[in-house]
Amino acid sequence: MGSYGATVITALTSQNTQGVQGVMPVPPEVVSSQLRSLLDDLDIRAIKIGQIPTQAVAQAIVSLLDSYLAKHPLPVVYDPVMISTSGTPLMQPECIEYVSDALFPLCTLITPNLPEAESLTGLRLTTTETIMEAGKQLTSRYRTAFLLKGGHAETLDMTDHLFTAEGTHHTFTTPKIASKNLHGTGCTLSSAIATALAQGNSLPDSVSVAKALVTEAIRSGSSLHIGTGNGPLWF
Repeated sequence: MGSYGATVITALTSQNTQGVQGVMPVPPEVVSSQLRSLLDDLDIRAIKIGQIPTQAVAQAIVSLLDSYLAKHPLPVVYDPVMISTSGTPLMQPECIEYVSDALFPLCTLITPNLPEAESLTGLRLTTTETIMEAGKQLTSRYRTAFLLKGGHAETLDMTDHLFTAEGTHHTFTTPKIASKNLHGTGCTLSSAIATALAQGNSLPDSVSVAKALVTEAIRSGSSLHIGTGNGPLWF
């Protein structure tokens, strides 16, 4: 997409196409050191946050971002990676509560899938009506935008719902592509949205650009045979 992505490692994982076999959180002081190194040097235009394994790591991120964003307002996209595709918990329960209270308000956009949105709202999201209710609840509670991703819905099409803090609602629908190679779909989508925001696009346009990119990556990777389980996207 024409931008450079610099990374801060928050956890080391043992994983393959069959799932996640182990997670080791990086010490919070090392996460802080990595983040400070980048913020002190690079011309940051947007921030995308993924897996936060512990409350201590979350506190380190919030502490640095809170002061940095006060001086350098930037788009922040957070993909709340709570559970792996194979069902492995990737965030401790107490961390979910802290992140909701302390990190969500710093974000421009939060991108939960339907199971994650169910965890955040307590609703069973099986219909458009319940998804609409969840979006309204989340934007009202946290005063930021939410993209509820529809990949887990049992439908022929995949519809993502964007709810903004201002009360607007946008839908993005694409046909589901038959593929077992979907490893990293949500991470790629949120990273692409952050990149599009960094390049000056509006939030709805950034989601649209990212959706098109990921859809093509799913289509391109659908015939790959890498490993024996959930393989990767392809560009």
